[in-house]
Order: sequence, then structure tokens, then C-alpha cells
Amino acid sequence: MQPGHRHRRAGGLSMTLRFQRANFVVSSIEDALPFYRDVLGFRVAFTKEPRQTSYSHQVFGLDTSRPVGFATLRTPGQERVMALTEAGGIAPHAEPRRSAIVIEVEDVDGVVGRAEARGFKVFPEERLVTHDGRIGSEVGLLDADGNLTVIYHIDRQAPR
Repeated sequence: MQPGHRHRRAGGLSMTLRFQRANFVVSSIEDALPFYRDVLGFRVAFTKEPRQTSYSHQVFGLDTSRPVGFATLRTPGQERVMALTEAGGIAPHAEPRRSAIVIEVEDVDGVVGRAEARGFKVFPEERLVTHDGRIGSEVGLLDADGNLTVIYHIDRQAPR
């Protein structure tokens, strides 16, 4: 099936879709990598050198006088699951934050320790109770540009 191919069904429109990746705009890919690589554990899948003309200028509302770079990040089990779009000269995100990525991790304390050691903003840990009764913990982290990542770990499965 072609991406974006639509099928009409009685009662409405349905589409086959596949989530490709999340994308954050950062002021510098080089400066963002200590957070995404060294704190969270992503690996760089590929990068594109900054270009003066990019579709990202239009869709993210970026200054067309500045070049835009691009990188995708991977995990051992997921290729190109996260992207970073580099747009020099942007200010850090102001509150309220409008987006986040949410990542399940094995070691919340380890991620928090690495973030704190590198000077990233770490929000207080909260108890997590999921919609289906699982129990765990969650912590919010900000990269250098103010992009929000929430990490979590489930400690106890829902009762049966």
C-alpha cells in the first residue's frame, strides 16, 4: 500500500498509517547530542549538512536566511525513531511547552544522574499510575533548547 493511500469505508474515511519519528528543532545538533546520545542513549543514524534551502524552513516557520541541518537518531531496536532539525539562532522554548517525547527506560536513576551531571533541567520524580493500573515513576527532562522528554519505568504490572 502506498503511504497516505486512503480507503473509503461505510461510515467514514480510514487510513493506513505508520508513525515514522518525532522531531525537535534545536539550535545546534552538535550541542544537542550530549543530551540525546549521552543522557538518553540514542545513537546517530545519519546527518545532513546544513542547507540554505529546506522544507523545514516552511513547516517549522524558520528564518530562511539561516541554513538548516538535520540528524536522525536510532535505538538498538528502532531505526530513525527521532530527528533533530538544526536552526541556528533560535531561542529556547518558552512555557507553556507544547510537545514532548515520552520514553520508557530501564534505569530512571541512571538517566537522571547523567542529565544532572551535564547540567540539564530535571523535574522532580513523580509516581506514575497508568490508565490500566500499572505503577512506576516518571521524570521530565529538558534539553538545552527547552524541548521536553519524559522518561518512565513501570515497576509493577496491573493486578489481574
